[in-house]
Amino acid sequence: MSDSDLIKLYSGRILELAADIPHLGRLPHPDASAKRRSPLCGSTVTADVVVKDGRVQDFAQDVKACALGQASAAVLGRVVIGRSRAELEAARDALRAMLKEGGPVPAAPFDGYEVLIPARDYKNRHASILLALEAVTEAMATAEAAA
Repeated sequence: MSDSDLIKLYSGRILELAADIPHLGRLPHPDASAKRRSPLCGSTVTADVVVKDGRVQDFAQDVKACALGQASAAVLGRVVIGRSRAELEAARDALRAMLKEGGPVPAAPFDGYEVLIPARDYKNRHASILLALEAVTEAMATAEAAA
């Protein structure tokens, strides 16, 4: 990867998002938690959820990832409250398709992932970008199974 490619990939908007991740930390009494790790780069995201009536009522995330993974977590953190498992799974699948297959940006309210379109060309970054959505969907599934 050339220096100019890195500069293009790590745009100002991505760095702004990475520096301001909503719901950062852990919940004291979550209904469920899930930790996802990218074996390629070692990035991790742990998601805690409190679920009420099938929707995220409270959320926290512990993010130890590259700037792209952090930006992805920031996009999720801005819209996760009030979302159902189905909505989150659809966003995860759409983000995966956007990155790996050149698919469209996930539908609103997840359209903030548009900022990560330049990462399509960097397959080694895809797993880190997907971690936050994978962790929250896994936590939702666990919470629903326990309910």
